[in-house]
Amino acid sequence: MSNLHVRDLMTSDVVTVGPDESIDALKDLMVNERIRHVPVVDGAGALLGLVSERDLLLRALFEEENKVTDIMAWNVATIGPDQDVSKAARIMFDNKCGCLPVIEEGVLAGILTEADFVKAAAHVRASLPR
Repeated sequence: MSNLHVRDLMTSDVVTVGPDESIDALKDLMVNERIRHVPVVDGAGALLGLVSERDLLLRALFEEENKVTDIMAWNVATIGPDQDVSKAARIMFDNKCGCLPVIEEGVLAGILTEADFVKAAAHVRASLPR
């Protein structure tokens, strides 16, 4: 995976929610789309925060939240699309996070998840001579 950039692995068709979305709608979205991370964006596409499946499960069990803003993480590590994937991997490892929102020119351009790394590794392995 040398010389790969975040842009090469990221998912650019990102499922997002707005900050005032209900928790029930968020749960339905995550189940129906089979996703574990949902960026929260404003009307212009700027990243406000992130909700992970873990956030949803842990906080929803113990509190009476109504909106996404009640459970989302506000200070989220991000990366640019032209950064090296090894830098992204290091950020994810150091911060113990399962994804990185990809920001380009101030707006959400994509998301890089652990699954994207797994897909890339499987592709590389499949292309190796046996």
